[in-house]
Amino acid sequence: MRIALTGGIACGKSLFAKFLRELGIQVIDADDVVHELEAPGGAAVPAIAARFGQEVIAPDGGVDRAALAARVFKDASARADLEAIIFPLVRSCLRENKQSTIHIIPLLFESHWESDYDILICIASPVDLQIARMMTSRGYSRAHAEARLAAQWPVAEKAARCHYTVMNDSTPEHLRDEAQRLVVWLKERIKDEC
Repeated sequence: MRIALTGGIACGKSLFAKFLRELGIQVIDADDVVHELEAPGGAAVPAIAARFGQEVIAPDGGVDRAALAARVFKDASARADLEAIIFPLVRSCLRENKQSTIHIIPLLFESHWESDYDILICIASPVDLQIARMMTSRGYSRAHAEARLAAQWPVAEKAARCHYTVMNDSTPEHLRDEAQRLVVWLKERIKDEC
């Protein structure tokens, strides 16, 4: 059974994944795959350099993620070009990975991969909380945080399309409890499928 976990930016997907790992669930994060693809020698680097120029390549030969983000988050066409480079490579890596139980894919619906999975889970938070988290933990301005949100589907729309939604609007301890509840739910669901 293939399981994907999605959600909006600053909804707590990484922390939730940490809790899942603590509970013995194998997880692979699409963002980690992207980092590997954009690292020195990564498979995406030549195509990114060809499309966006050497100014987005760091001295070590990897992608300068800040420089690239500055370009693509203010230009929808540039973002679409980047997605056309990155999405097929990430999808291929995830399909090849047979060991993880859950794939964390922030842009699951934006990339149209939902049909690759049997169970879809969403981590959601209120928009104001997402913005506050980005401003506090990432140092974004309000305008930058809103631009990041605008580049993704609204989290409420993602939640409406998922089989299971976790609302992360409280404490880390509450999110840990939600991870335990999800694991119980998944075990029941998988047992019913057998």
